[in-house]
Amino acid sequence: MSDEMIIKTEYSELMQRSFIDYSMSVIVSRAIPDVRDGLKPVQRRVLYDMSTLHLSSDQPYRKCARIVGDTMGKYHPHGDSSIYDSLVVMSQDFKKGAPLVDGHGNFGNIEGDGAAAMRYTEARLQKITEETFLRDLDKDTVDFVPNFDETEKEPSVLPVRIPNILINGSEGIAVGMTTSIAPHNITEVIDAEKAFIDNPEITTKELMRYIKGPDFPTGGIVCNKDELENVYETGSGKIRVRGKVETEKGKNGHTNLVVTEIPYTMIGAGIAKFLSDVASLAEEKKTTDIVDISNQSSKEGIRIVIELKKDADVENFKNLLYKKTRLEDTFPVSALVINKNRPETMSLREIIKANVDFQYELCTRKYTTLLNQEMEKKEIQEGLIKACNVIDLVVEIIMGSPDRKTAFDCLTTGETEEVKFKSRESKVMASQLLFSEKQANAILDLRLYRLCGLEVNKLIKDHEETMSNIYRYEDILERRDSMSQVIEADLNEYRKKFGKQRKTEITNAEVAVYEEKPLPETDVYCVVDRFGYVRTVDENVYIKNTEALESENRFVFCCRSNGKVCVFTSAGKLYTVKVADLPNTKLKDKGIPIDNISDFDSRTERIIYVTSQMNLNLYRFIFVTKLGQIKSVSGGEFDVTRRSIAATKMSDEDELISVDTSYELEDVVLRSKDGFFLRFPVTDIPEQKKNAAGARGIHLPDWDYVSEVYYIRAGVPAVIDVDGTETDLRTLKQSARGRGGRKLKDRKK
Repeated sequence: MSDEMIIKTEYSELMQRSFIDYSMSVIVSRAIPDVRDGLKPVQRRVLYDMSTLHLSSDQPYRKCARIVGDTMGKYHPHGDSSIYDSLVVMSQDFKKGAPLVDGHGNFGNIEGDGAAAMRYTEARLQKITEETFLRDLDKDTVDFVPNFDETEKEPSVLPVRIPNILINGSEGIAVGMTTSIAPHNITEVIDAEKAFIDNPEITTKELMRYIKGPDFPTGGIVCNKDELENVYETGSGKIRVRGKVETEKGKNGHTNLVVTEIPYTMIGAGIAKFLSDVASLAEEKKTTDIVDISNQSSKEGIRIVIELKKDADVENFKNLLYKKTRLEDTFPVSALVINKNRPETMSLREIIKANVDFQYELCTRKYTTLLNQEMEKKEIQEGLIKACNVIDLVVEIIMGSPDRKTAFDCLTTGETEEVKFKSRESKVMASQLLFSEKQANAILDLRLYRLCGLEVNKLIKDHEETMSNIYRYEDILERRDSMSQVIEADLNEYRKKFGKQRKTEITNAEVAVYEEKPLPETDVYCVVDRFGYVRTVDENVYIKNTEALESENRFVFCCRSNGKVCVFTSAGKLYTVKVADLPNTKLKDKGIPIDNISDFDSRTERIIYVTSQMNLNLYRFIFVTKLGQIKSVSGGEFDVTRRSIAATKMSDEDELISVDTSYELEDVVLRSKDGFFLRFPVTDIPEQKKNAAGARGIHLPDWDYVSEVYYIRAGVPAVIDVDGTETDLRTLKQSARGRGGRKLKDRKK
């Protein structure tokens, strides 16, 4: 039985060390892109796998399920959804400045619809990916490392020839870190990289002569041009982006405001949110200029049409959209990348420098490999040319040798003992040949047709070409200027093939200022049903349907369109709501829950009374609680600007059960759960402040509580149902406040 070793360690230290290890793993190996190729590991592995499957741009598409499965099995064992999502994003031209994957099928759209399942879609590589990402993988330009189970090799980085981290941007969330880099114009980025090669001392400000700012695939307008220098200098900041809006003539003299480009941040569900926000502006009466809104976007581009009234102030309405919707939004910049296996926030200059250094590294490794290949070719070609000059002797050696090894030894070491020669002179000459091993093998593998005159001439010409390549490669490797010329020549080629016109406009725009027009002040009627849904109706609707509205709803009262509605609740609170926030509806419409427009919570409190704020200064209000406390408060105390206040003071076990005005009020009748009634005059109710607890209205035993409150007003019937019998409250004997009350059967006796 083996001895066991128990290692004691501090738990907190172990957790800290383990969490840091996990964090760095997520940062370096999952969420943050490498500054050299601008790719996260999953993206790099997908592209490399597609290259091993030979899915070039001139080959047929292959099912994405095959690509995803192959990538997962060989390189990325983290689930198929993350792999497919990366594949989809790399194919979307509305997210990437230069899509790397050519997708065939439904790969989602700008409005947020997702891609079809991977079993339906197909993909292959884009031309730009082949030429600038994968072209030199076979020339030992990058290191290959073992995959997760050490059965395959994968590149640690792709030999990307353009600054992909700037061209396509990147977004990612790691542990305690995020990266957010905007896409840029490929033509401008290449020009900036060439400028850095010509002048390694160039500053960020000078680089911005070439890179004007972000170039989002969705277009739009960058509004804070003057702030971009600081963003690019520090690698962090904010970029204000606006959608592009045009004006068109609509029907019947109306004006149409057409959104043709959206901010990059609106991609996906942001478009539906924008439409909802614009509709809400009309519903909440923030503006009365909107006639209609429609989304007419298609494959040709974005087209959201907002029809305005004839007399609408178009510029003011445009500013309203910028202020109240995501038509103007902020793109956060955090240029966090992996540089030399460490997370680092880099400036524009540092990113370009890292990419230029990477190009020199790639170029050095590429031409070192090519030079070695040419040197091998040179050695073999020189051996074949030498052999052609003494071809009769070579043939004599081969024919006189008993086997290949004997001939090989004779050609390389001059060993002639086992070779049969026709003459002594041939034997002496053979001992002096001394070919290299590679030359000897090439001679022994030489086919007879290569000995004809044209083939010999071609061999000599190939040798001359090989020597030319050697001189050229040596010059590139020995002189930095020569290597710079090669890199710039490649960049010029990529610029010509893949360059694009800028889509995003860069400018300094003034902050949108919206002048809110005062709404016309009119009388409307607030309607609250028994479920707590609230709305307003026009005065004409109320006049025509008074009986129906008052019979079907709990509260119906007049208020001003620019006023407020006051809601008293069982928790003893008062909530105020702007009438302008209430939907103005037709007769049969439902309205919205009060919860949606105030701090009222229907799960913990009930609505007791609702009135217009303009009525507060006209009346006094009677408050009655479940434990029988009662008081009278001047309505002016509730004329406040705050959204919610305490309307009365209560103990924790108490609750408010009744609020009403004292207008034309004669008597108050309190009814307990056990059937006790107490009638007393309104003059007995003490006048107190809103923060007072009130006085005792009725004396009750501990187990009983007030269940109903009735008010007797002059000229108003006061008949209620008691156990199925109609009872006139005016027949109750008047008593004094604070007494115990009597049951109705005692009254009959």
